Amino acid sequence: MSKFSTLGRRSFVGVLTAGMALAMSGVSIAQELTKVAAIWTVPVEQQWASRLHNALVAAKDRGEIDYVYSENISNTDYERVMREYAEQGVQLIVGEAFGVEQPARAVASEYPEISFLMGSSLPPVEPNFATFDNFIHEPSYLTGIVAGLKTESNKIGMVGGYAIPEVNRLMNAFKAGALSVNPDVTFSVSFINSWYDPPKAKEAAFAMVDAGADILYAERFGVSDAAKERGILAIGNVIDTSADYPGTILASALWHGEPMIDKAIADVKAGSFTASDYGIYAFMEYGGSSAVYDEALAGADAVAAAKAKEAEILAKTFVVEIDDTEPTSTP
Repeated sequence: MSKFSTLGRRSFVGVLTAGMALAMSGVSIAQELTKVAAIWTVPVEQQWASRLHNALVAAKDRGEIDYVYSENISNTDYERVMREYAEQGVQLIVGEAFGVEQPARAVASEYPEISFLMGSSLPPVEPNFATFDNFIHEPSYLTGIVAGLKTESNKIGMVGGYAIPEVNRLMNAFKAGALSVNPDVTFSVSFINSWYDPPKAKEAAFAMVDAGADILYAERFGVSDAAKERGILAIGNVIDTSADYPGTILASALWHGEPMIDKAIADVKAGSFTASDYGIYAFMEYGGSSAVYDEALAGADAVAAAKAKEAEILAKTFVVEIDDTEPTSTP
Protein backbone atom coordinates (compact mmCIF):
# COMPACT_ATOMS: atom_id res chain seq x y z
CA MET A 1 0.00 0.00 0.00
CA SER A 2 1.37 3.43 -0.91
CA LYS A 3 2.07 6.15 1.60
CA PHE A 4 -0.72 8.23 0.01
CA SER A 5 -3.25 5.42 0.43
CA THR A 6 -2.21 4.87 4.04
CA LEU A 7 -2.61 8.55 4.88
CA GLY A 8 -5.94 8.66 3.06
CA ARG A 9 -7.19 5.66 5.03
CA ARG A 10 -6.01 7.12 8.33
CA SER A 11 -7.68 10.45 7.48
CA PHE A 12 -10.95 8.70 6.66
CA VAL A 13 -10.85 6.66 9.86
CA GLY A 14 -10.11 9.80 11.86
CA VAL A 15 -13.06 11.65 10.36
CA LEU A 16 -15.33 8.65 10.91
CA THR A 17 -14.22 8.32 14.53
CA ALA A 18 -14.76 12.04 15.17
CA GLY A 19 -18.19 11.87 13.55
CA MET A 20 -19.21 8.91 15.69
CA ALA A 21 -18.01 10.67 18.84
CA LEU A 22 -19.97 13.76 17.89
CA ALA A 23 -23.11 11.73 17.27
CA MET A 24 -22.73 9.84 20.55
CA SER A 25 -22.34 13.09 22.46
CA GLY A 26 -25.70 14.24 21.14
CA VAL A 27 -24.22 17.44 19.68
CA SER A 28 -25.41 18.60 16.28
CA ILE A 29 -25.73 21.83 14.38
CA ALA A 30 -29.52 21.62 14.53
CA GLN A 31 -29.48 21.29 18.31
CA GLU A 32 -27.50 24.51 18.63
CA LEU A 33 -30.46 26.44 17.27
CA THR A 34 -32.87 27.84 19.84
CA LYS A 35 -36.35 26.56 19.08
CA VAL A 36 -38.83 29.44 18.99
CA ALA A 37 -42.57 29.41 18.31
CA ALA A 38 -44.85 32.41 17.91
CA ILE A 39 -48.64 32.54 18.16
CA TRP A 40 -50.55 35.42 16.59
CA THR A 41 -54.28 36.16 16.75
CA VAL A 42 -53.95 38.21 13.56
CA PRO A 43 -52.25 37.74 10.18
CA VAL A 44 -48.48 38.18 10.39
CA GLU A 45 -48.88 41.08 7.94
CA GLN A 46 -50.80 43.05 10.58
CA GLN A 47 -48.64 45.93 11.74
CA TRP A 48 -48.11 44.91 15.39
CA ALA A 49 -47.42 41.24 14.71
CA SER A 50 -45.28 41.97 11.68
CA ARG A 51 -42.69 43.88 13.73
CA LEU A 52 -41.97 40.82 15.87
CA HIS A 53 -42.48 38.24 13.14
CA ASN A 54 -39.95 40.00 10.91
CA ALA A 55 -37.44 40.18 13.76
CA LEU A 56 -37.84 36.44 14.37
CA VAL A 57 -37.48 35.67 10.67
CA ALA A 58 -34.29 37.73 10.61
CA ALA A 59 -32.89 35.72 13.54
CA LYS A 60 -33.80 32.51 11.71
CA ASP A 61 -32.09 33.74 8.53
CA ARG A 62 -28.96 34.47 10.56
CA GLY A 63 -28.96 30.85 11.68
CA GLU A 64 -29.67 31.64 15.33
CA ILE A 65 -33.09 30.04 15.83
CA ASP A 66 -35.45 27.42 14.50
CA TYR A 67 -38.66 29.44 14.08
CA VAL A 68 -42.25 28.27 13.56
CA TYR A 69 -45.47 30.21 13.99
CA SER A 70 -49.25 30.11 13.86
CA GLU A 71 -51.38 33.05 12.76
CA ASN A 72 -55.08 33.95 12.92
CA ILE A 73 -55.51 31.94 16.13
CA SER A 74 -58.73 32.78 17.95
CA ASN A 75 -58.72 33.52 21.67
CA THR A 76 -60.62 30.28 22.29
CA ASP A 77 -57.91 28.25 20.52
CA TYR A 78 -54.93 30.13 21.88
CA GLU A 79 -54.39 27.97 24.96
CA ARG A 80 -54.53 24.76 22.90
CA VAL A 81 -51.92 26.04 20.45
CA MET A 82 -49.66 27.13 23.32
CA ARG A 83 -49.79 23.64 24.78
CA GLU A 84 -49.07 22.01 21.43
CA TYR A 85 -45.91 24.05 20.98
CA ALA A 86 -44.89 23.46 24.59
CA GLU A 87 -45.23 19.70 24.11
CA GLN A 88 -43.03 19.92 21.00
CA GLY A 89 -40.13 21.07 23.13
CA VAL A 90 -39.72 24.66 22.01
CA GLN A 91 -37.53 26.80 24.24
CA LEU A 92 -39.19 30.18 23.70
CA ILE A 93 -42.82 31.03 22.94
CA VAL A 94 -43.63 34.55 21.74
CA GLY A 95 -47.18 35.85 21.45
CA GLU A 96 -49.91 38.15 22.64
CA ALA A 97 -51.79 37.55 25.87
CA PHE A 98 -54.00 40.66 25.79
CA GLY A 99 -57.20 38.69 25.27
CA VAL A 100 -56.06 35.47 26.94
CA GLU A 101 -54.19 36.60 30.05
CA GLN A 102 -55.36 33.88 32.44
CA PRO A 103 -55.07 30.88 30.06
CA ALA A 104 -51.64 32.00 28.81
CA ARG A 105 -50.29 32.39 32.34
CA ALA A 106 -51.77 29.03 33.33
CA VAL A 107 -49.97 27.28 30.48
CA ALA A 108 -46.69 28.99 31.35
CA SER A 109 -46.96 27.81 34.96
CA GLU A 110 -47.21 24.19 33.76
CA TYR A 111 -44.04 24.45 31.66
CA PRO A 112 -41.46 26.22 33.85
CA GLU A 113 -38.61 25.00 31.64
CA ILE A 114 -39.96 27.04 28.68
CA SER A 115 -39.49 30.80 28.35
CA PHE A 116 -42.60 32.82 27.48
CA LEU A 117 -42.41 36.35 26.05
CA MET A 118 -45.95 37.66 25.75
CA GLY A 119 -47.50 40.98 24.85
CA SER A 120 -49.46 41.90 27.96
CA SER A 121 -50.80 44.84 29.93
CA LEU A 122 -50.25 42.96 33.21
CA PRO A 123 -47.00 42.30 35.13
CA PRO A 124 -44.58 39.42 34.49
CA VAL A 125 -44.90 36.24 36.58
CA GLU A 126 -42.00 34.23 37.95
CA PRO A 127 -40.27 32.14 36.92
CA ASN A 128 -40.76 32.18 33.15
CA PHE A 129 -43.57 34.52 32.02
CA ALA A 130 -41.96 37.71 30.70
CA THR A 131 -44.06 40.51 29.21
CA PHE A 132 -43.71 43.39 26.79
CA ASP A 133 -45.65 46.22 25.19
CA ASN A 134 -44.81 48.36 22.19
CA PHE A 135 -43.78 51.47 24.11
CA ILE A 136 -43.56 53.81 21.11
CA HIS A 137 -45.08 56.74 22.95
CA GLU A 138 -41.95 58.81 22.33
CA PRO A 139 -42.14 58.85 18.51
CA SER A 140 -45.93 59.11 18.82
CA TYR A 141 -45.40 62.41 20.66
CA LEU A 142 -43.11 63.58 17.86
CA THR A 143 -45.68 62.79 15.16
CA GLY A 144 -48.18 64.74 17.25
CA ILE A 145 -45.96 67.79 16.99
CA VAL A 146 -46.00 67.54 13.20
CA ALA A 147 -49.77 67.06 13.11
CA GLY A 148 -50.39 69.97 15.48
CA LEU A 149 -48.35 72.31 13.30
CA LYS A 150 -49.82 71.03 10.03
CA THR A 151 -53.57 70.95 10.74
CA GLU A 152 -55.58 73.82 9.28
CA SER A 153 -59.01 72.94 10.66
CA ASN A 154 -57.56 72.23 14.14
CA LYS A 155 -59.55 69.00 14.08
CA ILE A 156 -57.79 65.64 14.20
CA GLY A 157 -59.51 62.25 14.07
CA MET A 158 -58.09 59.24 15.91
CA VAL A 159 -59.15 55.62 15.31
CA GLY A 160 -57.82 52.88 17.61
CA GLY A 161 -58.31 49.14 18.04
CA TYR A 162 -59.11 48.55 21.71
CA ALA A 163 -58.94 51.03 24.59
CA ILE A 164 -56.19 49.13 26.39
CA PRO A 165 -53.01 50.64 27.89
CA GLU A 166 -50.86 49.67 24.91
CA VAL A 167 -53.07 51.69 22.55
CA ASN A 168 -54.08 54.41 25.00
CA ARG A 169 -50.53 55.52 25.75
CA LEU A 170 -49.73 56.02 22.07
CA MET A 171 -52.84 58.05 21.41
CA ASN A 172 -52.37 60.15 24.55
CA ALA A 173 -48.75 60.85 23.64
CA PHE A 174 -49.79 61.90 20.15
CA LYS A 175 -52.41 64.24 21.58
CA ALA A 176 -49.89 65.72 24.02
CA GLY A 177 -47.41 66.35 21.22
CA ALA A 178 -50.01 68.12 19.09
CA LEU A 179 -51.25 70.25 21.99
CA SER A 180 -47.69 71.23 22.91
CA VAL A 181 -47.44 73.25 19.70
CA ASN A 182 -51.10 74.00 19.04
CA PRO A 183 -53.41 74.30 22.06
CA ASP A 184 -56.40 74.93 19.78
CA VAL A 185 -56.47 71.37 18.39
CA THR A 186 -59.49 69.22 19.19
CA PHE A 187 -59.69 65.45 18.81
CA SER A 188 -62.36 62.97 17.79
CA VAL A 189 -61.54 59.54 19.24
CA SER A 190 -63.07 56.20 18.31
CA PHE A 191 -62.25 52.53 19.01
CA ILE A 192 -63.39 49.77 16.66
CA ASN A 193 -62.93 46.95 19.25
CA SER A 194 -60.94 44.83 16.83
CA TRP A 195 -57.28 44.37 16.01
CA TYR A 196 -57.95 43.84 12.35
CA ASP A 197 -61.07 45.22 10.70
CA PRO A 198 -59.99 47.71 8.00
CA PRO A 199 -63.53 48.35 6.68
CA LYS A 200 -64.79 49.26 10.17
CA ALA A 201 -61.79 51.51 10.82
CA LYS A 202 -62.30 53.16 7.46
CA GLU A 203 -65.96 53.93 8.17
CA ALA A 204 -65.08 55.44 11.55
CA ALA A 205 -62.48 57.61 9.85
CA PHE A 206 -64.93 58.77 7.19
CA ALA A 207 -67.26 60.03 9.91
CA MET A 208 -64.44 62.10 11.39
CA VAL A 209 -63.54 63.61 8.03
CA ASP A 210 -67.20 64.51 7.52
CA ALA A 211 -67.05 66.30 10.88
CA GLY A 212 -64.12 68.44 9.74
CA ALA A 213 -60.95 66.50 10.58
CA ASP A 214 -58.12 67.25 8.15
CA ILE A 215 -55.62 64.82 9.69
CA LEU A 216 -56.28 61.23 10.81
CA TYR A 217 -54.29 59.22 13.35
CA ALA A 218 -54.16 55.71 11.88
CA GLU A 219 -53.62 53.36 14.80
CA ARG A 220 -55.40 50.65 12.76
CA PHE A 221 -55.36 49.55 9.13
CA GLY A 222 -58.12 51.15 7.07
CA VAL A 223 -57.76 54.70 8.40
CA SER A 224 -55.11 55.72 5.87
CA ASP A 225 -57.35 54.38 3.10
CA ALA A 226 -60.04 56.81 4.23
CA ALA A 227 -57.54 59.67 4.30
CA LYS A 228 -56.31 58.86 0.81
CA GLU A 229 -59.82 58.66 -0.60
CA ARG A 230 -60.82 61.98 0.95
CA GLY A 231 -57.59 63.72 0.01
CA ILE A 232 -56.42 64.53 3.54
CA LEU A 233 -53.36 63.54 5.59
CA ALA A 234 -52.73 60.70 8.01
CA ILE A 235 -50.30 59.77 10.76
CA GLY A 236 -48.92 56.24 10.58
CA ASN A 237 -48.39 53.85 13.48
CA VAL A 238 -45.95 50.96 14.06
CA ILE A 239 -44.96 50.49 10.40
CA ASP A 240 -44.10 52.87 7.56
CA THR A 241 -46.88 52.71 4.97
CA SER A 242 -45.92 55.89 3.10
CA ALA A 243 -45.05 53.93 -0.05
CA ASP A 244 -48.58 52.49 -0.09
CA TYR A 245 -50.19 55.91 0.43
CA PRO A 246 -48.07 58.45 -1.47
CA GLY A 247 -48.96 62.02 -0.62
CA THR A 248 -50.97 60.91 2.43
CA ILE A 249 -48.71 59.82 5.30
CA LEU A 250 -47.44 62.93 7.06
CA ALA A 251 -45.31 61.11 9.64
CA SER A 252 -45.16 57.73 11.35
CA ALA A 253 -44.14 56.37 14.74
CA LEU A 254 -42.30 53.12 14.05
CA TRP A 255 -41.74 50.10 16.25
CA HIS A 256 -38.61 48.01 15.74
CA GLY A 257 -38.93 44.54 17.23
CA GLU A 258 -35.30 43.52 16.78
CA PRO A 259 -33.81 44.92 20.03
CA MET A 260 -36.36 43.10 22.19
CA ILE A 261 -36.44 39.85 20.21
CA ASP A 262 -32.65 39.66 19.94
CA LYS A 263 -32.30 40.30 23.68
CA ALA A 264 -34.82 37.58 24.54
CA ILE A 265 -33.11 35.04 22.26
CA ALA A 266 -29.71 35.87 23.73
CA ASP A 267 -31.10 35.47 27.25
CA VAL A 268 -32.60 32.07 26.44
CA LYS A 269 -29.33 30.90 24.90
CA ALA A 270 -27.38 32.11 27.94
CA GLY A 271 -29.84 30.61 30.40
CA SER A 272 -30.47 34.07 31.86
CA PHE A 273 -34.07 34.60 30.69
CA THR A 274 -36.19 35.92 33.56
CA ALA A 275 -39.79 36.95 34.14
CA SER A 276 -39.15 40.62 33.46
CA ASP A 277 -40.62 43.43 31.40
CA TYR A 278 -38.93 43.47 27.99
CA GLY A 279 -41.03 46.47 26.94
CA ILE A 280 -38.21 48.88 27.69
CA TYR A 281 -36.44 47.70 24.52
CA ALA A 282 -39.07 49.59 22.52
CA PHE A 283 -37.79 52.92 23.86
CA MET A 284 -35.91 55.17 21.43
CA GLU A 285 -32.69 54.94 23.46
CA TYR A 286 -32.49 51.20 22.65
CA GLY A 287 -33.34 51.67 18.98
CA GLY A 288 -36.72 50.05 19.53
CA SER A 289 -38.69 52.92 18.03
CA SER A 290 -38.25 55.92 15.78
CA ALA A 291 -40.16 58.60 13.91
CA VAL A 292 -40.08 59.22 10.18
CA TYR A 293 -41.42 62.27 8.36
CA ASP A 294 -42.38 63.32 4.86
CA GLU A 295 -40.85 66.77 4.84
CA ALA A 296 -42.50 67.60 1.52
CA LEU A 297 -45.90 67.16 3.19
CA ALA A 298 -45.10 68.31 6.72
CA GLY A 299 -42.86 71.26 5.94
CA ALA A 300 -39.30 71.87 7.05
CA ASP A 301 -40.27 73.84 10.15
CA ALA A 302 -42.56 71.13 11.53
CA VAL A 303 -39.95 68.42 10.95
CA ALA A 304 -37.26 70.57 12.54
CA ALA A 305 -39.44 71.10 15.62
CA ALA A 306 -40.03 67.35 15.96
CA LYS A 307 -36.35 66.51 15.53
CA ALA A 308 -35.35 69.11 18.12
CA LYS A 309 -37.68 67.46 20.63
CA GLU A 310 -36.32 64.04 19.66
CA ALA A 311 -32.83 65.24 20.56
CA GLU A 312 -34.14 66.25 23.99
CA ILE A 313 -35.72 62.83 24.47
CA LEU A 314 -32.49 61.03 23.61
CA ALA A 315 -30.53 63.38 25.85
CA LYS A 316 -33.06 62.65 28.61
CA THR A 317 -33.75 66.33 29.14
CA PHE A 318 -37.37 65.74 28.14
CA VAL A 319 -39.54 62.77 29.12
CA VAL A 320 -42.73 61.83 27.30
CA GLU A 321 -45.35 60.98 29.91
CA ILE A 322 -46.79 57.46 29.82
CA ASP A 323 -50.54 57.92 30.14
CA ASP A 324 -52.47 54.63 29.95
CA THR A 325 -55.90 56.15 30.60
CA GLU A 326 -58.50 55.88 27.87
CA PRO A 327 -58.32 58.91 25.57
CA THR A 328 -61.57 60.73 24.88
CA SER A 329 -62.84 63.16 22.31
CA THR A 330 -62.54 66.86 23.04
CA PRO A 331 -65.10 69.55 22.20
